[in-house]
Amino acid sequence: MSFIHENANWPQFGWNSDVLSPVLAALRYREGQLIGRMQSLGFAFRQEASLKTLTDDVVKSSAIEGENLNPEEVRSSIARRLGLDIGGLVESSRNVDGIVEMMLDATQRFAEPLTRERLFGWHAALFPTGRSGMQRITVGDWRPEEAGAMQVISGPYGREKVHFEAPTADRLQSEMARFLEWFNAPFSTDPVLRAGIAHFWFVTIHPFEDGNGRIARAIADMSLARADGSKDRFYSMSAQIEAERRDYYDRLETQQRNGLDITPWLNWFLDCLGRALDRAEAILEAVLYKAKLWDKVNHHPVNQRQRLVIDRMLEDGWEGHLNTSKYAKLAKCSTDTALRDIRDLLQAGVLFQNVGGGRSTSYRLAGAGDL
Repeated sequence: MSFIHENANWPQFGWNSDVLSPVLAALRYREGQLIGRMQSLGFAFRQEASLKTLTDDVVKSSAIEGENLNPEEVRSSIARRLGLDIGGLVESSRNVDGIVEMMLDATQRFAEPLTRERLFGWHAALFPTGRSGMQRITVGDWRPEEAGAMQVISGPYGREKVHFEAPTADRLQSEMARFLEWFNAPFSTDPVLRAGIAHFWFVTIHPFEDGNGRIARAIADMSLARADGSKDRFYSMSAQIEAERRDYYDRLETQQRNGLDITPWLNWFLDCLGRALDRAEAILEAVLYKAKLWDKVNHHPVNQRQRLVIDRMLEDGWEGHLNTSKYAKLAKCSTDTALRDIRDLLQAGVLFQNVGGGRSTSYRLAGAGDL
């Protein structure tokens, strides 16, 4: 069976608007609601939500390709490049800085044209050593003919299965020129739908020796930022794709072996985006909860120890409940001081005592329903 790019009318994609329009309209409404709610937050909390989303986007986009990045390195790299004043900054490696630079360039400069030179810069940032693992690759240029056929293969040696074979290297100049002309042209298609088309089109061309998936997702994020008209990112398509990685690859492979009607791929892409918005709404609820909690805290004088412990309990990695000895360890104080601080927070309604007593006495932060 031939691949989609071998079709005589490639890349004249088509799709069924009757199928996609209701899904797209519902998504655009939800996006508008989410952005409106996020923008109603104070600057600090909006910044926090965007930082968390960008961190997820970078970490999960790499995870799709089997590369595990340190989230704290990614978070610190993003914060430094955006000039955000956050605590706990750590040093970040060159490969982390590279993918962060690419993602921020795509989303912060979303309105600027996507050019060959810009894509070459992204690719060079992804591979600062000129190597993919142990193998030297061509960096900052289209894959050369001597690299051979670009194939996605599985199975044992001698019984390999070719899932996909990209256009040959001699086609890349014209293929990418056509893609970039389309991407930079005035919108004739909704930019959310364009994100799905651009992602599929770029992955199918596969113009680089490595990094095509990450760059395709950055291009999709760029188109989604255009759709939102905002540099702030409040939902992560890459995080949702990573959660559905097997289905993602299956959908790409199926579409690349079918005709130019890409309705099935676009329908999946829009549904996946809807699930990404579900995740974003959960993040929003967490940020709103944190905003309400700090508002309650700030209505009562708290000392630096209490602020430090509350902040620690709000972190994603917090496990279990608080007790006197745990408080004393976190705040570096005596257990007597810890007990006085805890009693003040109980009286203020910031902490609540859990069921049980004696040596098992423990405390939790006020929940959303308590605020």
